[in-house]
Amino acid sequence: MSLAKEEVFKSNIQTEKIHFKEKVGYASGDLACNLIYQTVSTYLLFFYTDVFGISAAAAGTMFLIVRGIDALSDPFIGTIVDKTNTKYGKFRPFLLFGAIPFALLAILCFTTPQFGGWGKLVYAYITYIGLSITYTCINVPYSALTSAITRDSKEVVDLTSTRMFFANLGGLIVSFGVPLLASFIGDSTSTKTGWQMTMTIMGIAGALLLLYCFRNTKERVKIKEVHGKIKFADIFEQFRVNRPLVILCVFFILIFGINSISNSVGIYYVTYNVGRPDLVSWYGMLGSLPALLLMPFLPVLNKKLGKKNLMRVSLSLTIVGTLALLVIPTTAIPLILAARLIAAAGSLIAGGFMWALIPETIEYGDYKTGKRLGGLINAMIGFFFKFGMALGGIVPGLVLQQFGYVADQAQTPHALTGILITTAVIPAVLLAVALMVINFYELDEQKYAEVVKSLEMRDKIGSFKR
Repeated sequence: MSLAKEEVFKSNIQTEKIHFKEKVGYASGDLACNLIYQTVSTYLLFFYTDVFGISAAAAGTMFLIVRGIDALSDPFIGTIVDKTNTKYGKFRPFLLFGAIPFALLAILCFTTPQFGGWGKLVYAYITYIGLSITYTCINVPYSALTSAITRDSKEVVDLTSTRMFFANLGGLIVSFGVPLLASFIGDSTSTKTGWQMTMTIMGIAGALLLLYCFRNTKERVKIKEVHGKIKFADIFEQFRVNRPLVILCVFFILIFGINSISNSVGIYYVTYNVGRPDLVSWYGMLGSLPALLLMPFLPVLNKKLGKKNLMRVSLSLTIVGTLALLVIPTTAIPLILAARLIAAAGSLIAGGFMWALIPETIEYGDYKTGKRLGGLINAMIGFFFKFGMALGGIVPGLVLQQFGYVADQAQTPHALTGILITTAVIPAVLLAVALMVINFYELDEQKYAEVVKSLEMRDKIGSFKR
């Protein structure tokens, strides 16, 4: 390529500096999603069994079915996102029009109508399905929005770092603040009202933050038209040729399954096994706190250890912290909290780093097929991490039912054993599987650099040849 053509190519790359206000505006979208959906993921099972009045088995089965339906809708929504083109852009309109329905459906999920047994179950299915699909309509385009804000790699890193900080700040607020707020309001009114009002506060805050995100972000990069029409069948082509994406999807199932199980059963473990319901907020807070300290160091850790070793170390750390609960006496509160902190540190490193791998799979898919499918690939990832999150409802619900758990009373030793198995043993087994899976992720630093170089050359010469 001539020097003149290379300079023209460079001049076409988006290098506009993103102001701090816009970075905060973008990150506020993930804060919003965490305030609402993490509240649902962490506390809805407990609300259904101990407040709403649904059996653990029925609630667990519902989690699996609803999230399965939700996950199946992801690829369709991803295809719609990739085809969208409005005066507000490709991705931002979903934030604008989805904010209020998202908040309203979340509030309805934590509302207890005066229905009978079957009526409650039907109501729960309808509201939970509606909430989950609405979340997908917001989260898929939000995740893909980064590529439309800037192409500058440094700015992308800054955006992502700010986003992850705000996301974990939301997790911290949910894990520590939601139980306190629900308990405080419930003490002066009723438990049902306490949870409903708490979700109302989270929902309103989330909707306002999504609107703030919409207002304070700009889609500067005009995504070029892909070579060929986008269609649903592109999913199957990606699975056929994009092995890194397949491995990452499996990894998302496992890690989000582990996190969802741990978060869902944590309130049971602290309330019944430890006998300290007053520590639920602290236990939850320690599950998010390490992220605020560790996320800024992810690039350094990746540089020193490499992708696979970073994952191996973080997953091993999580296994140690998780299995420690099997041998720590339930009266040793400081040791229990220390084990929670260790497990959370490893889990958050692995979970945070997973998101950094998604752009690699998008580039690799573009390299193999000539189609840059940001919306569709993010939707595919969403399908699998929601399937993993479903484990947080179905696994604890079925295990607790099998071991004779009865809501809102002292548990039998057999039931306490079931809670402990769900808290420590099941996550440890899934973590061991994740350790094996990560070995099959072959897109290392050298190969990825070759992929990027090939894409740059392809764009320079305007060819889609392989």
